[in-house]
Amino acid sequence: MRGYFGVGVEGISKEHNLGNLVRSAHAFGASFFFVIRPEIDVNAVRVTDTSGAFDHMPFHVWDSVENMDLPEGCQLVGIELTDESIELPSFRHPTRAAYVLGPEMGDLSAEIQEKCDHVIKIPMKFCVNVGVAGAITMYDRMMCMGRFAERPVKPGGPLRPHEKQAQTHRRRPSRKTRTTKT
Repeated sequence: MRGYFGVGVEGISKEHNLGNLVRSAHAFGASFFFVIRPEIDVNAVRVTDTSGAFDHMPFHVWDSVENMDLPEGCQLVGIELTDESIELPSFRHPTRAAYVLGPEMGDLSAEIQEKCDHVIKIPMKFCVNVGVAGAITMYDRMMCMGRFAERPVKPGGPLRPHEKQAQTHRRRPSRKTRTTKT
């Protein structure tokens, strides 16, 4: 897969939600993780992180939006349910991106939204858990960035090589069984 991405959250207040999001980021192959103004002891999250994500990717803690230090050329993408946000299915993910989610019981601050290159939303009736929203966004990124082949036109998965060969042989009847019109 081309490019890289990081995931972060602003003002998170529940260790288990952070642990869930960090595990998901690790599972989807995030290059780094960050928190801005956390309202929890981030080190306590290590207990809920059964994947060992903290040992496998850089983890940044910034005490303010101004102190954020994203890699050069990395576009900040806010995930927030607003009328102005771009719906996720219509969004082209940047090759180099950092996705930021808001706190459990609030929104991304105006300060962070101002810094965002893009603000997207998952088209739903209401907000879902921060970990769920992050996982949906990372899954969409993985699908859109070409990690897998296009989906087949017919129901089911892509054919395996031996299935393609068998299907080819079934498609064409032999000359003996062909009927001709007279």
